[in-house]
Amino acid sequence: MTHSEVHSQPQAAVSVGVARESDPRELRVAVVPDSVPALARLGVRVLVESGAGAGAWFPDSAYEQAGATIVRAGQASGADVIAGIGAPAPEQIARLRAGQAVIGLLRPLTRPELAGRLAAAGVTAISLDGLPRTVSRAQSMDALTSQASVAGYKAAVLAADHFGRFFPMLITAAGTSRPASVLVLGAGVAGLQAMGTARRLGAVVTGYDIRPETRDQIESVGARFLELGSVASGAGQGGYARALSADEQAAQQAELTAEVARFDVVITTAQVPGRRPPLLVSAEAVKGMRAGSVVVDLAASSLGGNVAGSAADQTVLTENGVRVIGAGNLAAQMPAAASVAYSHNIVALLAELIRDGALTIDPADEIQAGVVITHQGKVIHPQVAALLQPATGGVPQ
Repeated sequence: MTHSEVHSQPQAAVSVGVARESDPRELRVAVVPDSVPALARLGVRVLVESGAGAGAWFPDSAYEQAGATIVRAGQASGADVIAGIGAPAPEQIARLRAGQAVIGLLRPLTRPELAGRLAAAGVTAISLDGLPRTVSRAQSMDALTSQASVAGYKAAVLAADHFGRFFPMLITAAGTSRPASVLVLGAGVAGLQAMGTARRLGAVVTGYDIRPETRDQIESVGARFLELGSVASGAGQGGYARALSADEQAAQQAELTAEVARFDVVITTAQVPGRRPPLLVSAEAVKGMRAGSVVVDLAASSLGGNVAGSAADQTVLTENGVRVIGAGNLAAQMPAAASVAYSHNIVALLAELIRDGALTIDPADEIQAGVVITHQGKVIHPQVAALLQPATGGVPQ
């Protein structure tokens, strides 16, 4: 770099801290070494806690070579902006000061109490899972999409790994092996990636979604579209499926139960933001599957999942020999690829937020209206604020 190029770089007026994730199962890191130069061009100084990238195979030396500063445990929390994957732990929140910002997948609709604590601490909370998908300039910041793509790919690979037979048709001297039949429920980013990956592995793939407009998308990745007559269009707002009524769910489950038994592998991906995932595969449906079949529930979480009997981060072998995998955080099992994608999302978001060397919060902006949860001691996201009112009698000030 020449002398003139050094002086053409903006001075680092904003510092971004990257700490180790508090959940030991979370191997991803919010910022990868390749993103450090891009942040420097925004005028950002990057502080990385030693070992923060180790789970994703990014050593401290790679960060240093890229221009980041390696700091001891806890010191990254002193930065102006703390970039993470999940929510900060209580001990991390205790170290924060008023005026700092936290960026991550904070899931405030299911954890509104976290927003209350951050607001009380005077911290600006920015949650990438609130990004409005209908805003075209937000696409490069869409962490839910980038991580869902990784999870969908991993779901198909995981299913193939646990399935006791071949995925593709194989013709050998020992005989012919028929291809595995795979059903993917949900045609969002994760579902389509799972369909495409299973198809590339040689399986015969069928996809289903309650949104009829997804038929073309399902067929575009080489899958067949499963038609059910029990539910009308399930298209919702913002590109998501709507929540079904109790009667619609019951009718859908009854029809799916008859279909599920025909498949060797079922991958479920249906989620409704801020709500319990819909139950798609009933206990009766699992009992009707053949021994050796595999079910991967990408929606498994503390709120529940799409499959009866599934549990987050657990694999259950049923009495009839069906393996039910509660795969609540598959992106963390591909930490290198997932971290690179997530880091690009972080850089794109900071490029939107940093103006004239400072983090600029504008709740009237259409992107910030979705992602900024707390600011200046208040919960400013209307949906999150409404969730806190019954529990506290008011929004934290």
